[in-house]
Amino acid sequence: MLTLDQIAHFRHEGFLVCEHFFDDREVNALQAEVERFIAQGLARNVATAGDGASPTAGAQNLQVMPLDQNSPLFRALPFHPRVAATVSQLIGDPIVKILDQMFIKPARSGLPTNWHTDNAYFCIDDPLRGTAMWIAIHDANRENGTLKVIPRAFGTEHKHHRDPDSDHHIRMEAAEDDAFHCEMAAGGVVFFCYGTPHATGPNPTDATRAGAGIHFLNADYLPGLLRTGTHGKAHVAVTGEETDGGTTRYGQDQRGAWDREVERLISR
Repeated sequence: MLTLDQIAHFRHEGFLVCEHFFDDREVNALQAEVERFIAQGLARNVATAGDGASPTAGAQNLQVMPLDQNSPLFRALPFHPRVAATVSQLIGDPIVKILDQMFIKPARSGLPTNWHTDNAYFCIDDPLRGTAMWIAIHDANRENGTLKVIPRAFGTEHKHHRDPDSDHHIRMEAAEDDAFHCEMAAGGVVFFCYGTPHATGPNPTDATRAGAGIHFLNADYLPGLLRTGTHGKAHVAVTGEETDGGTTRYGQDQRGAWDREVERLISR
């Protein structure tokens, strides 16, 4: 459970770093899934050659989305008791998961994801009622392009435009000097609200780095999200009276599935 100081930090700064959120066994399982994604060709290069359309030659920003349709482990992750409890403390019950994705930055050729806010996509009235959960699948630092955020900027409207370095993203301008670099060992997590500007850097190092993003929303804001866009249509209730553990969406209750999936993956 989070402390009152941690919750206050999230609400004042717009983000919260939780180091060692997942233990070594869980990290091994997460890394095994990344290796499978790469081996099976499930990651798509979304980077372009500066025109928003033409593929890059060599450099890559690999995306896997959605995760829940490609991985039983990530399907179960929102129902992990520690995840559900932490998110509930930050944005209030009941919560729904509306999106999950992963970006893989290959060794020596991993490209950045440019500055943007999630609320430029989701457009909820109170950006503190939604949070992304960014998971460091591998050790993440400045050298390999870890997540960076702009503290205390979630209350400002940020003008976005089409990102020419991606085939579908948008971007905004941000002052790099204002950035906080979220450096952490594999298994660490950053929670940041929908209004917090964030980005990742390039990965010129000799090791691949991946980060997963799970997006949660206070369920009171779901009707507005569904009215204003396509996001949220694949939502699943994680807590509250509406939840059935994902049975309706996945055909099987996901509560308790996380530990089984971790054991299955590390026992192979």
